[in-house]
Amino acid sequence: MYAIIRTGGKQAKVSAGDVIDVELLKGAGDEVTFTPLLVVDDKGKTVTEAGKLEKMKVKAKVLGEVKGDKIDIFKYKNKSGYRRRQGHRQRYSQIEIVSITKPRATKKKTEEAAEEA
Repeated sequence: MYAIIRTGGKQAKVSAGDVIDVELLKGAGDEVTFTPLLVVDDKGKTVTEAGKLEKMKVKAKVLGEVKGDKIDIFKYKNKSGYRRRQGHRQRYSQIEIVSITKPRATKKKTEEAAEEA
């Protein structure tokens, strides 16, 4: 089972056990919960309905902060002696996906599914 989540203006495809870097989550505790945009289960069934997705949750554990790759910035203007050099390292939060939960089926739904089959 995997899900598509949105955090920091970006989307990521995650499944249980994945460790990913996301934009810095300030004030986040030890656990973070995301509402998925799309969920695909093990059988290949895709869930995209907003009503069903609101009930599903993606739980993640915050592992800590990490720094990204160094980006070198160099500005230069020809024949004027203008040179500026700068560097930048973006900070990220590293999270581990603990689980993707979906609501439990009620007895009525399981009975209806058995009748249809």
